[in-house]
Amino acid sequence: MTESKVPDHRSTKAKKYRKCYGLKAWKAARTTQFARHRLCERCLQSETVAEATVVNHHTPHRGDWALFIDPNNHESVCALHHDGLIQREEKRGYVIGCDVNGRPLDPAHPWNQ
Repeated sequence: MTESKVPDHRSTKAKKYRKCYGLKAWKAARTTQFARHRLCERCLQSETVAEATVVNHHTPHRGDWALFIDPNNHESVCALHHDGLIQREEKRGYVIGCDVNGRPLDPAHPWNQ
């Protein structure tokens, strides 16, 4: 029986920096982040409690080591937020959401241009 493999749709550049996630420095930074924030920071914003399982980069690092390892660029999130909302925001280029008046939260949203 052959093992089915999930296709990797990352860019060639992204595949090159994936190895950074296996480095001891990253594992230590991840452990430190979870020690500081064990709960999903995005869930807490909506008054929900969920365990964080992923350390997300506020600003996508795209291979930039300084951004990759900077603790001020890290946030603890649950897999649901990381694999859903955050990925959509990165593709769109702006934060998804609106205020009580229906106006987009992010000044970079096309509606605000």
